[in-house]
Formats: sequence, structure tokens, C-alpha cells
Amino acid sequence: MTKHPLACALAAILFSQSVQAFEVQDIRVEGLQRVSAGRVINALGLELGDTLDRAAQQRALRDLFRTGLFRDIRLGRDGDVLVVDVRERPSISKIEIKGNKNIETDQLMKGLKSSGLEEGRVFQQSTLEQIELELLKSYIEQGRYSAKVEAHTESQPGNRVRIEIDIKEGPVAAIHHINFIGNQKVGDEKLLDLMELEETGFWANVFNSDKYSRQKLGGDLETIRSWYLDHGYIQASVDSTEVSISPDREQVYITVDLTEGPQYTIADVQLKGELILPEEELKSLIRLQPGDVYNQKQVNFYADLIGKKLGAEGYTFATVNAIPTPHDDHTATVTYYVDPGKRTYVRRINFTGNVSTADEVLRQQMLQMESAPANSELIEASKTRLDRLGYFKTVSVNTPLVPGHDDLIDVNYAVEEQPTG
Repeated sequence: MTKHPLACALAAILFSQSVQAFEVQDIRVEGLQRVSAGRVINALGLELGDTLDRAAQQRALRDLFRTGLFRDIRLGRDGDVLVVDVRERPSISKIEIKGNKNIETDQLMKGLKSSGLEEGRVFQQSTLEQIELELLKSYIEQGRYSAKVEAHTESQPGNRVRIEIDIKEGPVAAIHHINFIGNQKVGDEKLLDLMELEETGFWANVFNSDKYSRQKLGGDLETIRSWYLDHGYIQASVDSTEVSISPDREQVYITVDLTEGPQYTIADVQLKGELILPEEELKSLIRLQPGDVYNQKQVNFYADLIGKKLGAEGYTFATVNAIPTPHDDHTATVTYYVDPGKRTYVRRINFTGNVSTADEVLRQQMLQMESAPANSELIEASKTRLDRLGYFKTVSVNTPLVPGHDDLIDVNYAVEEQPTG
């Protein structure tokens, strides 16, 4: 069995020596095992009667190598016959994966297939080495820094090759310490409480919350940033994170560099854009008061509320964006920018999934009517009425635009019926 470590260089490709220019009257292909002669001739890009000069030879060799089917190609001449002598790359007879526990074999096989490594396909060493790197990367992303992935190949009769991928997953590195820099107003203990990841300890070890994961760390950093925004720190940011590993690759040290900035209170609330409805009516939906500590969650909630109000008036695709503008006195003006879009109308109401229940039964529950202005409240209330019938396990609704129109939608209700019997 021949071992091919990551550092192994690709095998050298041997090019044929130049053939003196001549007019090609026939083409003969030698050395084929699985590939058809027609495929080779098509890839050459030559027609009978063409002159094969040096430039044409280089193009033909380049195009043949691009197919990925051959490890060696030589061009020769037998009178007026172009002789193409090829050495095919081996095909993959079998792929075996050993040592994997945390990633299922079927999942790995699907990944290998999507990367071009599959039983019966042409084998390329560069593809195998790239897959080694991708597999190792996936284990490192799990926090398994001591993981090893090695691929071995074994030549078999019939120009075939058997591949064995040996995986040593290793343990997930435990978080030894999480350090925060720049947090002067919010203590380390509070920030640690916000995180799913924990420093190693008895209970953390029991619940695996001390096992490092890049995805979990990313989620924790977003949670911390959201907490700051919900408590008035409009300018708070996570500037950088550093993850270092102990020499035995089993312990992780995390450093998070923060900028908190001042805590802001609300100075004023404004509405801008095409409001459609009276400004006072929309402002009555917003319960933010001057002096309140800025809270991003509340600010977004009222933006959604305005959007729903406009949706009830037929502006199904209205967008409302809330932007805080900080001032030097640590107050902020919150401005809601309203873009109602076009008023939309319902072309058709459709039902899918109702095998036993007639459409007429479902239409009786509709509060939204066809050809009427779209009303998001009526559409949602109709969904609730369908759900309360008790006939369905699930009810969902979507409102896509009618192709070619920016003011017409279809209302599509999808139901899954309860089992009978």
C-alpha cells in the first residue's frame, strides 16, 4: 500500500516531443482502456485535412489534459497519420473510511462524491489531497485540533486504485479560560453568563459546554453584541477574537476584545418616507419615550408593527427600517424610514395538501377575498381559522408576487391533513 501524505507533490506530467508539421489524413489512438477513441478525437479539436503545426500540437495536448482522464499523452506520426498515445488515469475501485465516529460514513461519502471522488470515477491525486485538507478543516471547526486525516492508495490490476482514508478524530479541545478586554461597564461574569460556551469545570464537562466550537463562539459573540444593543450601547462592537491552543492541542484560550461606548437614552422618535397613513396614527404604535434606555429589540418590534399596519392596508411588501442617530450628550434620535411599496391585490387564493377536504370547505374560512386589496391581518386570520378546524397537522401560507406584476399576489395555503382511522 502506497502512502500519499499532504506534502506529497503531484506526479510530473510528461509531454511529447514536437512533431514536424504535416497535414493530418487520419488519427489513431493507442493505449486506451476505458475511454473511447471518439472522446479522445473530439477533445483534440482536429479535423482530417488540418495542418498539425507546433501551435496546434500545444492546443491539442492542453485540451486532452484538461479532460482529466490522462496522466501522460504523447503525439507521434506514422506517415500522414497522427498517433495519439495515452496513459489513462486509474479508476477508483473502492473507497474505505476508518476511524470516523462524529461524522457518519454516509455523510462523508456524499461529500467525497460532490468533490469528485467516487467509486468508478477517474482518480486524481490532487483531488484526494484537497479532500484530506477539507476533512481536517471540518474536524478543526469542531474544536478537534489534534485530529489527523491521512489517505492511502493501493494500486490494483486493471489500472484501478483502492483508497483508504484513516481518520483519528481526537478529543474536542476544552476551554480553559475566556478573557474579555475593553469591558469597563459590564463585568466578565455577566458576559460569561450570556455565552453558551463555558470555561472547563465539573458541570461544564458533564454538559459539554466547555467544548470549543467556532460556530458556537460566533453565536455567543452575536448574543453579547445584541445584549449591548438592547441595553443602550449603540456603538458596542466585538473588535476581535483570538483563539490560542495549548501545546498538547487539548486546551483552548479565548480572548474577546470589545468596545462598549457610552450608554444612550432616547431623545426623540421620527418618521420619514412615504407614510401613507397619518403620521400621528403610526406614531401611536410606537411606545418609545424620551429618556428611555435605547433597546434595539423594542425598536425593531415597533418597526415590525408599522409594517404589519401597512400590510393591513394592502401594502404587503412595505419595509420599515429603524436607524438610531447618536448625539454628543449620549442621547439618540430613532428614525423610522417607511417605504410602503405598491399597494397589492390578491389575484387568486390557492390550497395544496387537502386530499380529503374539499376546497369549498377551506374557502368558507377565508376572510381575505380574491381581487380585493391584500390585507396581511386577514390573510393571517384566515390561516388561524384553517388551523382551528382541527383537520390539519400543519397550516402554512405564503404570498408570492404574480410573475410580471408588482401589484398582484397569490395567497397560497399549504395544509397537511391529520391521519384518519
